[in-house]
Amino acid sequence: MESKITPKADLQKKNALFLEIGLIVALGLCLLAFEWSSTDKVETMDLTAQTVAVEEEEIINTQEQQEVPPEMPKIPVLSDIIDIVDDDIQVNDDLFIDTEDNANLGVEIMDYHAAVEEEVVEEEAIPFALVEEKPKFQGGDANTFSAWVNKNLQYPEIAKENGVQGRVTLQFTVNTDGSVSDVKVLRGVDSSLDKEAVRIVSMSPKWTPGKQRERPVKVVYNFPVVFQLR
Repeated sequence: MESKITPKADLQKKNALFLEIGLIVALGLCLLAFEWSSTDKVETMDLTAQTVAVEEEEIINTQEQQEVPPEMPKIPVLSDIIDIVDDDIQVNDDLFIDTEDNANLGVEIMDYHAAVEEEVVEEEAIPFALVEEKPKFQGGDANTFSAWVNKNLQYPEIAKENGVQGRVTLQFTVNTDGSVSDVKVLRGVDSSLDKEAVRIVSMSPKWTPGKQRERPVKVVYNFPVVFQLR
């Protein structure tokens, strides 16, 4: 059987040509890829270098700002040179007043003495039994005062109606001026009788004050007021 393939359709003879074309295309693509990669790397390296440079500049600027020392205060310079100036000032003697022989212009200097307030010492009242010279009432003794009290005493009506009677013991002070003060009840009987006893003793005229070492003193006096129905 005879082969029908024509010599023009035989591709085996063109294999070498196709191989060479493929190698050339592959080589061109490889070169193009290498050039593209190197360009990206150069640009990337340039950007990185710029970034590092900017960061270094910022760090240097920050360090320079922090390391600036404060200014030291200036020390004044003292000069050892003394300038002697001629005294050409003229003084008018009319402006001065001579006070040496003029007594009217002098100032009298007096010694200062601080004012000292006298402390008032409150003397305690002396009991009637212990005083050297006892108080006197209208020239008499305690019996004279009892007679004056009984004469001026008014028996309370409510005590009369209720039949209340008894002895009210009072205490009062005869002052250095003879007045009577601090009247109080030591032992009472009834409120009405107690009030009347205090009232009448508080109305007492002045006494002759008692004395201790020939000096008037306060004297405490205990005095009974007797209420008795008749």
